[in-house]
Amino acid sequence: MTDASLAGRPAAPWRTILRQAWPILVSSWAGIVFAVLDTAMVGHASAADLQAMSLGASVYITVFVGLMGVVHALIPIIAQHFGAGRLREAGRAWGQGVWLALLLSALGGASMLFPDVWLSLSGDVEPEVRRRVAGYLIALALALPPALLFRTIYATSTAISQTREVMAINLGSIVFKLLFNVWFIFGGLGLPALGVVGAGIATLAVNWMMLAAGLWMIRHRRAFRALAPRLERPRWADQKELLRLGLPMGGSYLIEVCAFSFMALLIARDGLYVSGAQQILANLIALAYMLPMSLSLATASLTAQAVGALDPALARRTGLSGIGLVALGALLTGVVLIVGQDAIVRAYTDEVRVAAIALTLLQIAPWFHFWDAMHCISAYILRAYKIALVPLILQVTALTGLGLVGGWWLGYGPAAGALAPLASRLMPGAPVGAATMWIMAMLGLLLSALLLFTWYGHVLRRQARGA
Repeated sequence: MTDASLAGRPAAPWRTILRQAWPILVSSWAGIVFAVLDTAMVGHASAADLQAMSLGASVYITVFVGLMGVVHALIPIIAQHFGAGRLREAGRAWGQGVWLALLLSALGGASMLFPDVWLSLSGDVEPEVRRRVAGYLIALALALPPALLFRTIYATSTAISQTREVMAINLGSIVFKLLFNVWFIFGGLGLPALGVVGAGIATLAVNWMMLAAGLWMIRHRRAFRALAPRLERPRWADQKELLRLGLPMGGSYLIEVCAFSFMALLIARDGLYVSGAQQILANLIALAYMLPMSLSLATASLTAQAVGALDPALARRTGLSGIGLVALGALLTGVVLIVGQDAIVRAYTDEVRVAAIALTLLQIAPWFHFWDAMHCISAYILRAYKIALVPLILQVTALTGLGLVGGWWLGYGPAAGALAPLASRLMPGAPVGAATMWIMAMLGLLLSALLLFTWYGHVLRRQARGA
């Protein structure tokens, strides 16, 4: 029932990781399709709608990703209960996660109802764009509760190695998102064209549909029914555990998202074409990140199951297998990024000047991705042991201190140009400021990965002494 499973697969945990990771990867890609559909379709509505979507989406992503990280504390908690055979405790933990998701939804949704506070960071914004941002964010604020509640189901399915059902829901949602986008953005059947607000309403409708499908799944699928998932009254002890683990996890997620946002704002100083090239590289890195993230999530949930089953040897083998898989995947992705640079840039843009700059920036992509992947797996494995505060501190030091602040200092601040010789070696022809930002961001990831792996080694040695 606990997936005696764990006892039956110690010889090749990598097989189990791969079996669980690919549906997570497909689900992640489905989420990207949502953003692509919105951008492509709103772009045909009007320039004001597209700008409003860009601004509003950045607000929503910042809020959602941070709160999603808190909800994802359910993964190691439920996985450890599951591995230990405490199935009813796992079901109760899901219910406690629902209460937390509702609270976070109220807080996050309320913050999105004041667009002027967010837009104060963006300088002068046309009144019409502000109006559309406000309408878009109202729709997304209402879409936040089902999105976070669905994440409790996503976390539970990941924790008990039942990822295919959630993948099916995510894939099915794409069809409805496309249909609702066409209807609400461009109008029809008696409804006027709503532009960017229509895209938000489409997301709202689809999120509630996904939640309904997820609730049906946990009520009717045998693997979930075995947990007896239920909504009991909030318990402070359970909420405290969720927040103790979830707040640092949410902080880690936010650091990574905000680092890219601030990089884009700083690099925009170099002009329109450099900013466009930067966006291509950032988007490509985000796409490549889905593979190590999926492998890391699968590794973390299986490692947490082994920890819960009091099998430290299996937990260690699973963690090391995950590290090996992520490293191999990053190396293969690096080869694709090197060999396919020209084709990749052509797929993104026909603008000659943007493409030329993008090719110079993409020279760092394989190296950046490798350390991004190593940073990802090291953080997720530590979360499997319910260790989240230390990784947050290490990430703040490395990613914010060395990566972001260091990149600004050497790229656009008092020491601007100091890394020009190194930039010319690693990224010949690239704009010095942008190249410096990416080099320092990569060094921040490298340092973060090394620090996290060092702490992971400390955890393994401590367990060995305890054994």
